[in-house]
Amino acid sequence: MPQTLCAIVGAGEGLGHSLAAKFAREGFDIALISRSEQGSRVAAQAAAGANAAANVKFFAADATQPETIEQALAKVAREMGAVEVLIYNARGSFTSREPLEMTYAELDEIYRLEVVGAFAAAKSVLPAMRERGRGSVLFSSATAALRGSATHPLYAIGKFGLRALSQSLAKAYSKDGVHIVHVRLDCDLDMPMMREYYGDKFNPEKMANTDDVAESYWWAHQQPKSAWSNEIELRPYTEVWTC
Repeated sequence: MPQTLCAIVGAGEGLGHSLAAKFAREGFDIALISRSEQGSRVAAQAAAGANAAANVKFFAADATQPETIEQALAKVAREMGAVEVLIYNARGSFTSREPLEMTYAELDEIYRLEVVGAFAAAKSVLPAMRERGRGSVLFSSATAALRGSATHPLYAIGKFGLRALSQSLAKAYSKDGVHIVHVRLDCDLDMPMMREYYGDKFNPEKMANTDDVAESYWWAHQQPKSAWSNEIELRPYTEVWTC
């Protein structure tokens, strides 16, 4: 009997690897979608280590090229079956810019990554989820979705758009049994990149453990229909609230 399937777009060595491991541990097969297989290797190993019986496959796609996302998820459906949980976890670089320093190319790229790519992923799985009357679509986001920034406007603009997309999809299709969630991470994640960034100043107590964050994604998927959360924010207990 085929296992339930979780597809993760943007499964790297941070939150992506914890999400892959968590859903594999819960009995899901795992489809990992990213630009390169090398980029998803840690996530693939984590999923296989969490559940040796899980079918874990990599599919190449570029989140800034929506057609490749559609093609990858169509291939997932053909080779692995229907997607029960879609997690859009792609993110670009945290580029510092004053608003007037942004280029048209940068704006176009962040919009394609955060909004168009997310829409392509959702559009690829929602028709089948609606037909079945169940499924979850979870978007990884940030508190930047609620406020502009003088120093990182590109990130804020992208996340604003992602939140609007998530809310629009939820308002349109929740009635069909599909749970759509915008997950705001108001924190830094404990992952290799952040450990390198902070160096000697790194303090795990001020970071969100990615395994713990993955638990909340799982809980969101498990929520009963009569009490859904369509907006979830997560932060460590040490976080000075920024919103």
